[in-house]
Amino acid sequence: MESESILQFLENKTILITGSTGFLGKVLVEKILRVQPNVKKLYLLLRASDGNSANQRMHSEVLGKEVFRVLRQTWGTDFESFISEKLVAVEGDVSYENLGIKDSNLSKQMWKDLDFIVHSAATTNFYERYDVSLATNTSGVLNVLNFAKKCVKLKLLLHVSTAYVCGEKEGLILEKAFHMGETLKKTCSKLDFHMEKKLVEEKLNKLQTEGAAEATITRTMRDFGMERAKLFGWPNTYVFSKAMGEMWLLEQSKDNLLVVIIRPTMITSAYKEPFPGWIEGLRTIDSVILGYGKGAVTCFVTNPRLIFDLIPVDLVINAIIMAIVFNGNQLSNNIIYHVGSSLRNPVNVSQIHEFLFKYFTKHPLTRKNGELIKVGKGTVFKDMTKFQVYMAIRYRLPLKMLQLVNIASFQYFGEVYKVYKHKLKTIMRLVDLYRPYLLFKGIFDDINSEGLRLKAQESCSEVDMLNFDPKCIDWEDYIINTHIPGLQKYVIN
Repeated sequence: MESESILQFLENKTILITGSTGFLGKVLVEKILRVQPNVKKLYLLLRASDGNSANQRMHSEVLGKEVFRVLRQTWGTDFESFISEKLVAVEGDVSYENLGIKDSNLSKQMWKDLDFIVHSAATTNFYERYDVSLATNTSGVLNVLNFAKKCVKLKLLLHVSTAYVCGEKEGLILEKAFHMGETLKKTCSKLDFHMEKKLVEEKLNKLQTEGAAEATITRTMRDFGMERAKLFGWPNTYVFSKAMGEMWLLEQSKDNLLVVIIRPTMITSAYKEPFPGWIEGLRTIDSVILGYGKGAVTCFVTNPRLIFDLIPVDLVINAIIMAIVFNGNQLSNNIIYHVGSSLRNPVNVSQIHEFLFKYFTKHPLTRKNGELIKVGKGTVFKDMTKFQVYMAIRYRLPLKMLQLVNIASFQYFGEVYKVYKHKLKTIMRLVDLYRPYLLFKGIFDDINSEGLRLKAQESCSEVDMLNFDPKCIDWEDYIINTHIPGLQKYVIN
C-alpha cells in the first residue's frame, strides 16, 4: 500500500462481520465506527428467529453494551440515526449454507456490495458438544467461504482463529498453515473431516434412537469431542475444530480471493480503547485470577518460568484492521498472523503471580458477610503428578473417609458426600481442561505480524491509532491498574 491514510482506505467500504455479539466482535464494530464513521455499511450476522429479532439482538447485545459508551457520547442525540445508516442486522447462522440468510434479496445485495468479510463467529467452549463445535467452527468456516465466493467485488476474507490450534507444541511456533488432513500425532491416520461428520451423525442417531435424555446426549457428545481431539493430538474440542476450519478454508479458497488468518493468543481486557480495562465475561486466565482473589485457588499447576502469552483485545482489533488495509488491495498469497506477546514482550507465570499477590493484598475482595479475604502465596506444582499426589492426600483421602462414615451412619452424610464429590470432580476436570495452557511451553513467532507493523510505520500517519505492538505494554502496570480493576468493574459487579 502506498502512503495512504488507513481511515481513507476504510471509507465507503462495506463489511460483513460474523460473531458481533462476542467479545472480540463488539470491539471490532465499535472501533470501525469510531475511527471511520464514513464506512459505508457494516452487515452484522446474528442468530435470530427473524429480522426483527436480529435487530433487537443487535441493539441489546451489541450496541447496548458499555463498550459503545464513547461512541454514544460522541454522537449524542444523533447516535441512533447514525447507527441506522451504518449497521444492518442480518438474521442468519454460520452453521447453515448461505449463512442461513432466508431473505434472497438481502443475500444478492450483500454479494453485490461486500468489500470484506471478517469471520469471528465461533464457539470457544473447550468442552463443547462435538456436533456443535463441528457445525460452528469447521462447517461454519466453509459456509462463510462459499458465501464469499459469490461476492463479485470481495477483496479479502479475514478469519479469526486461535494461536492454540498448534496444540501442545513446544519451542518456537511458526505462522504456518495446516495441510489438509494433518494431525499433531505422527502415529495417527490422516484426519478426515467428512468421516468426523459421519461419526457425529451416527453417534447422535444412536443416542436419539435409544431415547437418551438431552442431558445424556450433551454429556456424551462433549466427551466424544474430547476423545476425537485427543486421538489426533489436540487437547480439546475447541482448538481441534478450529484447526479443521483452517484446513478447509485454505484448501477450498479460490485463487482470486485472498484469505487472511488472524491467530490471537489469550485475549484480555482493553489496554487503551475504547477505554482501559473493558472486558466481557471471564477469559482463559480470569477464572484463575478471580479464584485466587476469592481465596478459592490456593495451589497452581504450572512452572513459574513458563510464559503466559497475553494480548489485550484492542491490540488484536488493531491487527485485524491493519491486516485488512494492507492486504485488501494486493493480489498476494494467503497469510497467517500470530497476534501475541510471548516473543517480543514476554511475561512469565512467576511475575503474574507476584502481580496478583500485590493487587489482592492491597485491594482484598470481601466475603458475603463483609469479611476481607486474605490471599497467600499459594503452592505451585510444576507437573500434574505432584498435583495429583497433593489432591489425593488433601482431598481424596478425606472424601474416602467421609464415604465410609456415611455408609456406617446409614447415609446420614449422603448429601454432604455428594456435594464434595461433585466439587472435587469439577475441580479435576477444570484442571485437566486448562492444563495445556498452564503448562504450555511454546513461544509464538510473529514475523508476519512484525512485517505488518513495519509496513504501517513506513506508510501510515495513523499508526499510533492502530498500534498492536506488544512491546508498548508494561505488564505490571496493566495487570494491577487496568486488567484486574476491569474484571471487578465489568464482570464481578
